[in-house]
Amino acid sequence: MSRSIPVIDFDDFLSGDEKRMTDFVQAVGDSLKDIGFFALKNHGIPIDLIEQSYAQGDDFFSLDEESKRNYLQPEISHQRGYTAFGIEHAKDNPAPDLKEFWQTGRSHSDRNFKPNYPLNVWPDDMVPEFKTVIDGLYHQMESLSLKLLSACSSYLGKNDQWLGEMTEQGNTIMRIIHYPPLGEDTPEGAVRSAAHEDINFITLLVTATADGLEVMDHDGSWIKVEGDARYIIVDSGDMLQNLTNGLFKSTTHRVVNPSSKSERRFSMPMFVHPRNQIDLTPRPEFIAMTGGESKYQSITAGDYLHQRLVEIGLASSDD
Repeated sequence: MSRSIPVIDFDDFLSGDEKRMTDFVQAVGDSLKDIGFFALKNHGIPIDLIEQSYAQGDDFFSLDEESKRNYLQPEISHQRGYTAFGIEHAKDNPAPDLKEFWQTGRSHSDRNFKPNYPLNVWPDDMVPEFKTVIDGLYHQMESLSLKLLSACSSYLGKNDQWLGEMTEQGNTIMRIIHYPPLGEDTPEGAVRSAAHEDINFITLLVTATADGLEVMDHDGSWIKVEGDARYIIVDSGDMLQNLTNGLFKSTTHRVVNPSSKSERRFSMPMFVHPRNQIDLTPRPEFIAMTGGESKYQSITAGDYLHQRLVEIGLASSDD
């Protein structure tokens, strides 16, 4: 019988009770060591804000194709704005994923600040409330991510700001993903999101509008993650796995095609990234904890990201 991913209560972290906070840190770390995923309840992100964000996404993706394509940004490897249906594919899987999406990052009001990642674009003329709603969700999700990284840092025996400080001015991205109804001309082998691992430190996924997410267990079987508005799904990605020499797992997952070809699906993951300059070389203390040999490459976060963007079809190797 397939198991479920662990459910962890964020109220324990916020309680101020030392034992509950310690138990929370232990549960987060143990989950990321074991399966690389957990469900976070009592996360504090308002359900109505999530619903408003999905409504704004629906408004944008319901535009005609020509209007949406005005927001394509291939010159920045699709790291902001709109990415059309069929452009992205999973690493080592040439069949395109059956999705389109919008990507947004951190907004800045200080015009003198020059980030080392792309600036946001917004469909203000087409969907006037999109920026306000999506930006609002982004900031609440990013704030939550820093608290989770604090728990991860403590579990790893570091000061509680260790991982969070690496993400300051990092290229953290939130995606609004639309999986349209499946057409009769769906390419052979194409699925909504083929089996893959995330690139980044951690991912926070607010509940999707339909089921379909599955996580690979140790024996190769698939754990179905049911959609539940009470939970945010959290997983550790390749960069954190690299840094910890595999102590934290980057687990394969996928979004399978629905039984009904008329079903649409929306989801909104936040991919939390360190700054491009962060060295992801496995740290000696984690090498000692994972068998004594370095299992992963020495590489910066920026080079790692570009390498993966090439592998999934969003960037050219010449960029």
